[in-house]
Amino acid sequence: MKIRSQKDFVAGLLLILIGLAFAVGATDYSFGTAVRPGPGYFPFGLGIILALLGVVVLLSAFTSQRTDRTDGDPVGRIPWRPLLCVVGAIVFFGVALPRLGFFISLPVMIVLTSAGSREFSWRDALLNAAVLTLASYAIFIYGLQLTMPLWPAL
Repeated sequence: MKIRSQKDFVAGLLLILIGLAFAVGATDYSFGTAVRPGPGYFPFGLGIILALLGVVVLLSAFTSQRTDRTDGDPVGRIPWRPLLCVVGAIVFFGVALPRLGFFISLPVMIVLTSAGSREFSWRDALLNAAVLTLASYAIFIYGLQLTMPLWPAL
């Protein structure tokens, strides 16, 4: 069998690995039942679905009908700046939320994530931060009534 798309092959492998990691990690939590799911129910199911999606993408790497290349799509360089900005912003949010609160950590996370783009502009990043923070407040705090610190603890 010949790999016709290197990008699909690598993407499929990554989806399978991440999905299986989530599914295995979820086994440390109780599953509960379908009526009353426990904390491990959703991440386990999501991990399995992600791994199955990875299998589909991986198999498409072998069955791609593209005729413009015989050696498959090359993977190319790893985009380090967006990768580090997004991962760093998520880690920042996880660490900062209990200390700085929702209204500081979420907008800063959005601006840090936006900094990974080549088209970064402060105006767009701040506008996105404001809109997404208000929408997140409406959905998670007001709508779903989740309890989390809104402001820094004094």
